[in-house]
Amino acid sequence: MGADPSAGSLFAVAFDEHQTYRYSITSFFDNRVVVMVDDRKLLEPLFSAMSLVLRVVLGLAVAGFILSLFVDGIHVAFIGGDVCLTADGISGGSSDTNAMFGAREGVDVAASPRYCTSDPTRSQHALEALHDLPSFILTFGGLLLLNRLLRGAARDGVYTAQTASRLRGLGWWLLVGSLLTEVAQAIARAQLLATLVKEDMADALGNAWDIPFLSLLTALGLFTFARIVRAGVVMREDVEATI
Repeated sequence: MGADPSAGSLFAVAFDEHQTYRYSITSFFDNRVVVMVDDRKLLEPLFSAMSLVLRVVLGLAVAGFILSLFVDGIHVAFIGGDVCLTADGISGGSSDTNAMFGAREGVDVAASPRYCTSDPTRSQHALEALHDLPSFILTFGGLLLLNRLLRGAARDGVYTAQTASRLRGLGWWLLVGSLLTEVAQAIARAQLLATLVKEDMADALGNAWDIPFLSLLTALGLFTFARIVRAGVVMREDVEATI
């Protein structure tokens, strides 16, 4: 039996006593292309937004660094400027504070003290950097991993082993990174505060620790989605094996 002249692709032809079956190899590839296009659509609008956010963050970081070298009053991390720290573990107020912040009658204002030194030492600059940089590294690293995840999913498909692996990697980055960031910031905050206040006051203020619940829950959610994607990979492989 000859090939169908109206088709521009190869055919696998099977016979039985009742019916002839034709399977277009090209149509299988066409269907795969359609699936890949749909996978890319699933990533919007986050895919486009992430590309824009990364460009803006990189542009601001580079511009801020350059301006900090030449313009007074603009500082990045520990490069020049005053060293300041807000003591979140304590707050207080008075009638003068109420009047200063325009409180209504019967309303009290509680303010947390903010300590600043205009002549910081190198160690104070280093402690300020240790306090500020971990959160920036966590956020920027997370954006890079998310961008890598989205671009890989757009290229390889959503339901692939690579996508599941990248989801787990992003989850571990948030889980471990958020905990390490909180520990590093708490230690740096306590050490820097000890250089800004009297010794007895530093002991009274103590350390302010926060548990990053949102980051931890987000990480657990990423682990769950990684398992869902992995299950989808197995189902997809089973379907392709039957073709």
